[in-house]
Amino acid sequence: MSHPVRRRTALAGVPAVLLGLASTSAASAAPVPYPTRFELPDGFQPEGIAIARGTAYFGSRADGDIYAASLRTGLGKVISQGPGTGSLGMKVDPFGRLFVAGAAGGNGRVIDTRTGKVLAGYTFTTATPTFVNDVVLANDGAYFTDSQQPVFYRVAGAKPETIPLSGDYQHLPGNNANGISLTPDGRALIMVQSSTGFLLRVDPRTGVARRIDLGDALMTNGDGLLLLDRTLYVVQNRLNTIAVLELNDTGTKGELVGELTSPDFDVPTTVAAFGNRLYLPNARFTTSPTPTTPYWVTAVKR
Repeated sequence: MSHPVRRRTALAGVPAVLLGLASTSAASAAPVPYPTRFELPDGFQPEGIAIARGTAYFGSRADGDIYAASLRTGLGKVISQGPGTGSLGMKVDPFGRLFVAGAAGGNGRVIDTRTGKVLAGYTFTTATPTFVNDVVLANDGAYFTDSQQPVFYRVAGAKPETIPLSGDYQHLPGNNANGISLTPDGRALIMVQSSTGFLLRVDPRTGVARRIDLGDALMTNGDGLLLLDRTLYVVQNRLNTIAVLELNDTGTKGELVGELTSPDFDVPTTVAAFGNRLYLPNARFTTSPTPTTPYWVTAVKR
């Protein structure tokens, strides 16, 4: 079912070759190819999304299951059973390996998207509270945020590294470092701090954070981040909005150039791109979850 999109900006899209995944699913079949909305399993409680070769991958906050769906049909299935704790932010690399942030489990893991097999697992911390929230892939490793600890984690080998946050970062009650991205030049990290609405540019080696100059703009309820060239998309979950920012190359300064929203949004959390669309799972944080609560994915033009 298609839904109109209220747009406060217009950004050019790029064409892409769309490849589908043929599978069966409990989710209902889409009435048209490449639907702008498709269903996830009832009770799934989605949070993270990653897209590769026409397939979208989603993680469950409830039990950590990984669900794969065809963007062409909207149909999908669980490809990897979770560990019983949540699967949040995720990224897929060119080799089909899915890196997953492990929420309150204080961990991360790597999953083969072809087989569903867990290729590697990493325990980042046994401290409480912890909430490993998101991940970004860089040339020198994978970086994970922890919304409940004043640190982030780097995986570049068998043993993960813990890097303390400092500088302009102040650890506050609530969710702190949440979504993570690279700067346009690839030399630093960008993190959104949900408790303050600040965007922070973080040195990946030292952990020193500096607030990114956005003028008067705040990324209130900031969640998932997506960088495409110099355009940064910031999901503002409970605002049902995607903020669109244009950054300088080093990521020290940015400008809010528009916002995207849809009447189909119900607390979207993270975002991934395919062709000229952005896809977002609706986490529905304001709805009490039950085993029969419906969840869905919304696509909007970028």
